[in-house]
Amino acid sequence: MLQKLFYQTEGWGITHDGKRLIMSTGTSTLYFHDPLTFERMGQINVFDEHGPVGMLNELEYIQGEIYANVWKTENIARIDPLTGKVTGWISLKGLLSADDLEQPVDVLNGIAYDRENDRVFVTGKLWPKLFEIKLVPLH
Repeated sequence: MLQKLFYQTEGWGITHDGKRLIMSTGTSTLYFHDPLTFERMGQINVFDEHGPVGMLNELEYIQGEIYANVWKTENIARIDPLTGKVTGWISLKGLLSADDLEQPVDVLNGIAYDRENDRVFVTGKLWPKLFEIKLVPLH
């Protein structure tokens, strides 16, 4: 049976960890909700070494971390869901080619995880392509 649920904040991004819905509102706070009742189960404030990380948008839960793109940037934060600490940054600077940028494109805002094959995909609003990315540590 379909049920309508209401909440007091804007909805920017949503994912789940298998037990809770995880929502962003465009701020530095992520909210956890019960998937059946939508009751708030908690929240975390996201931060890095410079302080709060705001403008959190699209979310994806990947191998125990929350990935969140920061609106109007080419960066994805990897967030510890227990503490809110950013454990690393993924830079997608230069992902779109000069030819891609000749078309009207907008912001990065799509993150998807293929759990079965351990693959990460990214895209953006009006982007002409979907990219599979492989994460490699900086040396």
